[in-house]
Amino acid sequence: MDLLIVEDHPIVAEGLQKLLAEEGICNNCPVAYTGKECIDTLKIFTPEVIFLDINLPDISGIDLCKQIRSRYPKIKVIALTSFASKVIIQKMLENGASGYLLKNADRDEIIAAIKEAMNEKIYLSSAIKDILENKTNNGLPMLTNRELEVLKLIAEGLTNNEIAERMFISPLTVDSHRKNLLVKFGARNTASMVRIAITHQLI
Repeated sequence: MDLLIVEDHPIVAEGLQKLLAEEGICNNCPVAYTGKECIDTLKIFTPEVIFLDINLPDISGIDLCKQIRSRYPKIKVIALTSFASKVIIQKMLENGASGYLLKNADRDEIIAAIKEAMNEKIYLSSAIKDILENKTNNGLPMLTNRELEVLKLIAEGLTNNEIAERMFISPLTVDSHRKNLLVKFGARNTASMVRIAITHQLI
């Protein structure tokens, strides 16, 4: 089977490659580390399934999924991400994803997702189903302690540089957290994100 892994963390990509090889599913799965690399790869290689991370350095996996499904409707896209937000899950499914897995998914879940996708079905792990059914976290994004700290400082009106000084991290790291937060909340801008957080008493 031909698969493509779109993942910007080499360790995660290599782990998935190893698992797929051990299961005899794919012995040579190429990896694209950015959205651009993915699009370029698809011009010369047509996989049956793509494992797609959502947090890529140059484009949101949500938008990339839509592009892939529009240009290559026969390719199945399975999200493999750390984002457990109801909003993001729904957007991925709306954009044509055939499955949604968290990065802590076990071997059986990954194999099941591939099989379901190839059978024209949508695979959702039990954890993802619980999120969609509002059994966990009220559909709100799961934030790390660092992300929550950044969110609170953003809500106070601090700039990236000011947050960086306060937290002893680089402005680039702050900007990365800010972008991740926008994706997790499914918000178009900072004001909208802060409003959602306040409404749900996250800050």
